[in-house]
Amino acid sequence: MQLLIVKTSSLGDVIHNLPVVADMLAQSPGTEIDWVVEEDFADIPAMHPRVRRVIPVGMRRWRRRLMAPATWRDIARFRRDLQTKTYDIVLDSQGLLKSALLARLARGPTRGPGRTTARESLAACFYDQAFHVARGRHAVERNRDLAAQALGYPPPAGAPDYGIRAPEITFPFSVPGKSIVGLHATSRASKRWPDAQWIELGKKLAGRGMPLLLPWGSPDEQRHAQKLARQLANAVVLPRLGLRELAALMGRAPAVVGVDTGLVHLSAALERPTVAIFTDTSPTLTGVVAARPERVRNVGDSRRIPNVESVWQALTELKVV
Repeated sequence: MQLLIVKTSSLGDVIHNLPVVADMLAQSPGTEIDWVVEEDFADIPAMHPRVRRVIPVGMRRWRRRLMAPATWRDIARFRRDLQTKTYDIVLDSQGLLKSALLARLARGPTRGPGRTTARESLAACFYDQAFHVARGRHAVERNRDLAAQALGYPPPAGAPDYGIRAPEITFPFSVPGKSIVGLHATSRASKRWPDAQWIELGKKLAGRGMPLLLPWGSPDEQRHAQKLARQLANAVVLPRLGLRELAALMGRAPAVVGVDTGLVHLSAALERPTVAIFTDTSPTLTGVVAARPERVRNVGDSRRIPNVESVWQALTELKVV
């Protein structure tokens, strides 16, 4: 079977869709899988050894320069690349109008979520077959359910297999031993953990001789990391790293502590001891889920900011401190 997955963004959504690859291959081991994904997140499916071809799409970039001739040349190249193969199934698990249109550009019958369960109901009009996927469940479960219906196998009941491993990368800087990665940055201010909490956690880690590594991805995030580091003797502000480099870094760390962001889900997918901090979203729907549940902890909830003691208790349960 030749199969194309369309799951373009965001980072967490792409990671939550990885387990469908193992599910599909368990039912049909010879399936060859390609994946359309936003170029910024192409490193994620590329880490999976059973994803044959990653097809990056630049829709976010194209929107910013839609009238530029270079944009239309880029779109034409993408379309030619997408249509080099005919697929038995084109599965859009994004459920947005833009992803449904990308699926229609590919050669093959399209399948996706139905009108009542797609993120944008109009998207369902563009599928040859649409399926109902019950809401109120974790995103990983919903993705696996959709893939099972689309390919005609029973819904999988076991733990998710993300199928990726941290890449081996040699860094041009030294990484202190026993370092905890602190994912402090997030796209929404309401998801942030208060600075005072990070500083208190950093001091407790310092008491155990454990440095706190602070990555960043934008100038604002860099300034925030530097602000935290100025108040901690054991904090290290990292240089800017790409997704593969961050995956390699987290893959070596004794543990990762992070707010509700795509990178904390990447840590769980890499089977690292992970503590995910929730302040404005519910872990019931978007908490970290791992192949080995004993390796992760979700603390906090929507409108319930966890204290440092609950994060420390989670690290203790994970046998990190």
